[in-house]
Amino acid sequence: MDDVEAVVLVGGKGTRLRPLTLSAPKPMLPTAGVPFLAHLLSRIRAAGVRHVVLGTSYLAETFSAHFGDGAALDLRLTYVVEDEPLGTGGGIRNVAAHLSAEHVLVFNGDVLAGTDLTAVVDTHRRTDADVTLHLVRVPDPRAFGCVPTDADGRVTAFLEKTPDPPTDQINAGCYVFRRSVIDSIPAGRAVSVERETFPGLLAAGRRVSGHVDSAYWRDMGTPADLVQGSADLVRGVAPSAALPGPTGDALVLDGARVDPSAKVSGGSTVGRGASVGAGASVEGSMLFDGAVVGAGAVVEHSVVGAGAVVEDGAVVVGSVVGDRAVVGSGCELRGGARVWPDAQVRGIRFSPDA
Repeated sequence: MDDVEAVVLVGGKGTRLRPLTLSAPKPMLPTAGVPFLAHLLSRIRAAGVRHVVLGTSYLAETFSAHFGDGAALDLRLTYVVEDEPLGTGGGIRNVAAHLSAEHVLVFNGDVLAGTDLTAVVDTHRRTDADVTLHLVRVPDPRAFGCVPTDADGRVTAFLEKTPDPPTDQINAGCYVFRRSVIDSIPAGRAVSVERETFPGLLAAGRRVSGHVDSAYWRDMGTPADLVQGSADLVRGVAPSAALPGPTGDALVLDGARVDPSAKVSGGSTVGRGASVGAGASVEGSMLFDGAVVGAGAVVEHSVVGAGAVVEDGAVVVGSVVGDRAVVGSGCELRGGARVWPDAQVRGIRFSPDA
């Protein structure tokens, strides 16, 4: 992989994850105990790539403040700030001056995947492709654009969402570009690789290959997917060398306190300095640093932000509690409820029998 560099696009605002992304970009949200981006960087490093360029924009300084020059990860990190939204293609073109390798692995920074990156690059080399796309098979492709391939592995089209997809293969947000293709992307304006770059290559008769597998894959764009992805990392369903502890039913970080009578399960993470009170139940959830779950409280498939409090006897299911917010004793939140940072919620129940 000496002639391969990597680009990770991490400039999005993560609006679907608010309020969690009001204080941190989506790739920096604590996921199984570390920023989500750390898991992707660990996979890039394991594949043998050493130079990674991060295309940043929203809260750009948080990336360099945490990862620095990358030496702690045995990587060399370069940061390039995108001043205005440029789309995927424009974002790739925006970092071109910082690339020197013949082939470039490109990642969307909000995807959790387990594909073998060296195998994707091998497909790219073997087929002498201009661009190679990682395509993943999903049980229900109707929610995604589809990418069919022929018997030779050549991509034949890029199809929009349809109720009757002709293939179960979707774009998994990982590509290998020949450097000359990156240089050919128009500079200084927004460009979509899916709608402009890739169809243009097909129309010109260039080789666009597909590397198809059924590896673990999840778009981490919604709270439900973030929670599930974190739980899959903790349980070892999704691979990562960045997990700050052994895989298992729960990950309890340094300084956290879990009462012996409490139950923490389902791939939950209990952040540094967080606490779980007597008789409480935390299942498949993310408790950020300093979060408090009171005695007898129930937290399921939810996020409890940094310093937030779920008081005694409260129930939080499938919801997000922002940083430093308080869910009062006896309250019940369900079905996608979101509590903004520093808010206090009292006297609310969503049970059908309430």
